[in-house]
Amino acid sequence: MAEYKDYGPAAPHGPDMTGTHDPIHDMTPNERQIFDYLLKPDDSYSNNGVYWGDMPWLEQIKFVSRTDAQETKREASSVWSMFKKDPLSPVSYYFKNMVLPGAGLGLEGYVLFSIGNLKPLFQAQGSYAKCWKKPYSTCNATWIAAVEYMEISGIIVGQILVGILGDWLGRRWGLIQDASIMFIGLIMLTAAWGVTQNGWVICYAWSLFFYGIGVGGEYPMTATSGMENAVGSGKVSTKEDRLHRGRKVTSAFLMQGWGQFFNQVILILLLLIFHHGSGNPPYSHVAVQWTYRVSFAIPAVGTLWLVYYRTFKMKSASKQLAAAKKKSKVTGYDTHSLKLTFTYFGPRMIATAGAWFANDVFFYGNKLFQSEFIDVILPDNDSIMPGWLYNLINVGVSLVGYYLASFLIDNKLYGRKRMQMIGFFMDFLLFVIPAFNFERYKSLGHIKEFQTMYFLSSFFNQFGPNAVTFLVAAEVYPTPIRATAHGVSAAAGKLGALLASVLYNYIDTQMKFYVVPWFGLMGMLVTILFLPDTTGLDLKEQERRWQFIRAGRESDYHGVAVHPKHLSWWERWSGLGRYYDADADYKQKIEEMRADWEASEARKADEKAGAWDEDGEGEDSVWSSDVSTFFEKTRGNGSGTSPLLVPKEKDLSE
Repeated sequence: MAEYKDYGPAAPHGPDMTGTHDPIHDMTPNERQIFDYLLKPDDSYSNNGVYWGDMPWLEQIKFVSRTDAQETKREASSVWSMFKKDPLSPVSYYFKNMVLPGAGLGLEGYVLFSIGNLKPLFQAQGSYAKCWKKPYSTCNATWIAAVEYMEISGIIVGQILVGILGDWLGRRWGLIQDASIMFIGLIMLTAAWGVTQNGWVICYAWSLFFYGIGVGGEYPMTATSGMENAVGSGKVSTKEDRLHRGRKVTSAFLMQGWGQFFNQVILILLLLIFHHGSGNPPYSHVAVQWTYRVSFAIPAVGTLWLVYYRTFKMKSASKQLAAAKKKSKVTGYDTHSLKLTFTYFGPRMIATAGAWFANDVFFYGNKLFQSEFIDVILPDNDSIMPGWLYNLINVGVSLVGYYLASFLIDNKLYGRKRMQMIGFFMDFLLFVIPAFNFERYKSLGHIKEFQTMYFLSSFFNQFGPNAVTFLVAAEVYPTPIRATAHGVSAAAGKLGALLASVLYNYIDTQMKFYVVPWFGLMGMLVTILFLPDTTGLDLKEQERRWQFIRAGRESDYHGVAVHPKHLSWWERWSGLGRYYDADADYKQKIEEMRADWEASEARKADEKAGAWDEDGEGEDSVWSSDVSTFFEKTRGNGSGTSPLLVPKEKDLSE
């Protein structure tokens, strides 16, 4: 990158007021240092002002390793300082910043995992077995199958509906609505009843559909609110956003794993309590009833508290969305942004929706292993406890994958895209190997290998596409339409789950293993072709580029959001990277800051005159004396208008 001192000598007689002289020439060393600090943070740029993505590969490794080591040391020191002041303060910090943002996902993970865990309990109890097992003598087979279909359908409705409402009414109202729907749904599940068992199944299925609407809304709301809260509201980006945005979102998402873990533990304890300390059959009707109903009543209490917390403690959850709408002068739903999103980011939708679709086929396919190896290890088993205990082990392995994904998802040398590609590929291998050697791995002599592949497939699903799809489905889209895009992508994922649940009813286990692996290759392919790598990319840069796009001036943006490092293969092939120009972008940012400074000065003048409009208050009104002095002495030298603050948008239909 060229140094600005090479542009030519500054005029010795003071700033040029003709408007033709480049104001950067008049920067003092101290002013340069201030602007570099603001525009070239040391976690993304070298001492020479080179962006990390522009460095040669070996220098990139050294820079990223050094930056991560410094940040790890800083965080460790911070945690130690907190611990010395109050030994429980690190736990409190984790609870506030990781657990609470993901509490909704934790509760829904508990409930949805419970649906799958309760089914074998129903099938194992005498009177319930007549309803839940073939030939379904007391219940309608269609309604038994509909239990799973209704659950998934409700989630799809919630993902799309609440995604749209979240962009329309705001993140906070979406979060409150989700928690309220889930609470009512849990009351319905706990109290579900019918004159006949089939009537109860119908009530149970519709309760799951209603609850699923709230669950579906949790996906776009948790992802978008968690991400936007990590960014902050100012114009200048923060280190938290650049280095830990992915960790913050995936730390909330992994609460889903803890929900599954606690569900399995609580079900085991409840069955032992209500079945006289034994987990073995025969199971009484009363024990099954109490286990089922109490297991749903417990999360209802937590969900009611979540309604309170989101109503009274999350009043600023919509701040970023409100700021984005204000910039675009939009009230209500931003339909123009929706159109532009599909126009400019359509291939990204293929990546986020397609990868999520493929991942959910795998997520449901993982269950195929367990029933097979339990039949081999315990051929005469009629207890549900072995299955529940293996579930518990599997969830523990999954949690290791969740946490490792959280720790490495912001690492610039590994990051989002590589994590998703490797996860898909490993899942492909772990399914295709037993598919073509099915009888061998089902044999008693090789069943341990089969079990190992089962646990590894769970690990790489979490340490891969399951964590990444949740994050990038929000991250690669602009704020005004982010929840909608995330909801559509998540709904595509549930269509994958629906496909799996329907398809698996019509093919045998051997054929399932033949079918499932190819979705791993599909997911890897769409990731390679259409997913940009946003690891290390400042989210405010994406929003900055979006303002240019919305103004019809995409080619005028030259920042790192169009750096080839942060573009998909498809976007590179389409020539989007040709707009990247580090030097032009630096000068452009200074002119944008100048326009913001001038607007700030105008507001101060209006305030003194008593005509200040509070609605026009800027986000960053505090300017350092060096920045203010520079803009004051070069007043009139710049363009006078930020490239983002154009008076009229171009007609994109021209």
